[in-house]
Formats: sequence, structure tokens, C-alpha cells
Amino acid sequence: MRREDLADSSCGIAQSLGVVGDWQSLLIVREAAAGVTRFEGFARELGLSRRALTERLGGLVEHGVLEKVPYSERPPRHDYRLTARGEGLLPVLLALQEWGTRFVLGDGEVSGALGDGDLVRARALEGTPVPDVALTAHDGSTVRLVDPDRWTALFFFPGAYAPGTHGYPPRWGDVPGTAGCTLECVTYGRRHADLEAAGARVLGVSTQHPEQQAAFAAHADLPYLLASDQDGLAASALRLPVFRAGGSDRLKRVTLLVDPSGVVRHVQAPVIDPAQSVDDVLDLVRELAAATPAATVAGSAAGKARR
Repeated sequence: MRREDLADSSCGIAQSLGVVGDWQSLLIVREAAAGVTRFEGFARELGLSRRALTERLGGLVEHGVLEKVPYSERPPRHDYRLTARGEGLLPVLLALQEWGTRFVLGDGEVSGALGDGDLVRARALEGTPVPDVALTAHDGSTVRLVDPDRWTALFFFPGAYAPGTHGYPPRWGDVPGTAGCTLECVTYGRRHADLEAAGARVLGVSTQHPEQQAAFAAHADLPYLLASDQDGLAASALRLPVFRAGGSDRLKRVTLLVDPSGVVRHVQAPVIDPAQSVDDVLDLVRELAAATPAATVAGSAAGKARR
């Protein structure tokens, strides 16, 4: 089958490959999910020639994966932003990441623990801006990963379920790295008032459905929001480590301390002791919030923006 015939096939896989069947296009989508929008930003991150990048961006716009949004008339310049169709590719990217981590970099075993590659990617987030991602919270509201008025203790976890609900997948407890989600969530609840007093909010993120999170939040009487990344928006934007269990992608445990300007000031990975990790985050919030003037935070965020 010739490449130009792929889009005419009745096979959904073949049709998809006709649009994003080369590694360059998929990596452009990856960078767009991470907040890169400008031509020079894509060129810098991917090292592509201007001709190749122009062709790939044009193709992705033509197929509705990206849209061009003008930001300058003279000279004419555009941002390239993911469309709804483009965001529909994010689970594909997560599946590729999980497969590569498990079978290419790993030994093929399912694990929720952080591997060496996971740690490298997670720790590289320190000092970088968090992309503007909106998620659905367990109470039905829309919540963003960054709060411009306070620090955010942003913790990602595999999943926590209320007793008596359709929750944990079969053999969940046998998967390394999954234990401790309930303890971590509950401990954040116990320390919530102290974190608020120190100038931080708490936001927990998993790939569970909001109704599952709502049931657990009610059971555990959590005083903070849980947010659902069931569509992979946050995981793709931050390139978070994932694993697959029970037919769904799950987030491995990573905690980010994010300042009001949206810059990651500390990465907690691996999280060995879920309860102690919360106390460590509280100590860091008190230390960093007191030592980082607002003007310094804002200037740092502007200097590190990936555009």
C-alpha cells in the first residue's frame, strides 16, 4: 500500500497514519501539548530543518490537528495550537510513552514505580512553567493546575477509591508503586489547614472519572479538590510518567510544588513515603514562599516561558 493511499483505507489505523504517520508530526503534537506554539519554539525543541518543520506544520493544519492563530500582522506571524481533533491524539501519545517505557526501556512488566527514565523526565520539570491546562474537578467545577494567587501542592497519583464502589482493578495491589494513594490523599487532608496558612492550595490529580473521585472525596472527607485527567491533558502537557492497569492509563506518583506564576519550584520524585512526603511539601512551602519575593517569581516565569 502506498502512503498516499492510506487516507482512503477503511481502516482507522491506516487513516490515522495518513495524517500523523511520521515521527516528526507526532513530536510536534507532543510539543504543542506541552505549551509550545511558535515556529521557533518547535524548531528549537525538535531540531528540525525549517523546510521540514514548515511542511509538517502545514500538514497538521490542513488535517485539522493544529490551528493557526495570528499574533502579529506585520510581519505576519501565527501561533500553532491544538484543536479538539489534535487533543484527541493525546491518549495515543500516552500509549506510546507507556509502551516505550515498559517494553523498550523496561523489561515488559507493569509497574507504577518510577524508572530511571521517568525520574529524569520528572526532575527536569523543576524550573519550567506549567502549561495552562483546565481539568474537571470532583465537584464538577473547572480547575487549573496553576493558581495565580498562591502556591500549589500539585500531586499526581494512580488512583484511590471509596469502599463499595467499582474501583480498584484486579490485582491492583500486586502492581509496584500503587500502594499508598489513600494514605497520601488523607494526609493532605489532615495538613490542608497548615498548607493553606502557609499560602498554598492542594490539588490532587488522577485519571479516574470525576464521579469516582467524588465518591472517594466524600468517603475521606477531603477539604480540597481532586481533578480528573481522564483525557490525558495534564499527563501529555507535563510528559508525566504513566502505566497501564485495568484497561486504563494511570499516573505514577509525582508531586510538583508550583509557585503563583506557574513555575515548578520543586519536584518530589520518587515519593517513597506518602505520608512523610506531605510534611516535606509543607516544610518546602513555608521555606520557599517566605524566601521568594513575588517580583522574583514573576520575572523567572517570564524568562522561562517555552514559546
